[in-house]
Amino acid sequence: QLQLVESGGGLVQSGGSLRLSCVGSGASLGFYAIGWFRQAPGKEREGVSCVSASGGSTNYADSVKGRFTISRDSTKNTVYLQMNSLKPEDTAVYYCAARRGLCELLYEYDYWGQGTQVTVSS
Repeated sequence: QLQLVESGGGLVQSGGSLRLSCVGSGASLGFYAIGWFRQAPGKEREGVSCVSASGGSTNYADSVKGRFTISRDSTKNTVYLQMNSLKPEDTAVYYCAARRGLCELLYEYDYWGQGTQVTVSS
């Protein structure tokens, strides 16, 4: 059974950077497309970015294009989300998730982590 654990969240000033990590255990992340999602208080969950199982394909929400970069390190069974030029509207709980199949932000994901809080102050 695949398990996912996120880390790297925290409090940062507007314009700052954070790198989130999603570590897999119980199975290789190389079999899965991995997505990052976020949910702010009172708002619906939003797909942020995803990377295909091979790492050759990525998708980004328009709101983060040019600022966020997703990558994977198969040697560490980890997927990263590098977040630069952070804005207060990026404040949310960030979750990583895994699915077999295509990297698509609107598809169902089968495995979810517990989330990590990102807070961007103005």
